[in-house]
Amino acid sequence: MDEIALTGLTVFGRHGVFEHERENGQEFTIDLRLRLDLADAAASDDVADTVHYGELAEQVAAVVAGEPVDLIETLAQRIADVALADRRVERVEVTVHKPHAPIPLTFTDVSVTITRSRTGGR
Repeated sequence: MDEIALTGLTVFGRHGVFEHERENGQEFTIDLRLRLDLADAAASDDVADTVHYGELAEQVAAVVAGEPVDLIETLAQRIADVALADRRVERVEVTVHKPHAPIPLTFTDVSVTITRSRTGGR
């Protein structure tokens, strides 16, 4: 199985459990790894035969900038659903980074990673 990776997509959103997170918002960074067969795209040299990662980035950004959720776990699932909407994608790994999480200690990042597949496995 082949892979398309999109890393470091940074989008402003209003997700979090606390009211100030919803009110003020913050940046989230998204990493995606799509597993799919890219043989047709390689043979045809046609973007229609692959996942258009520019369009996917815009769809993911719309999810992050859209309806707020409490948990980044929920946000990651919504992003996975977007990626799996393309029938060519067999498996997706989504990491949602929340580097400005409300933790009163020094830290670099907090992230959640989920893996979903077309067959329902994880």
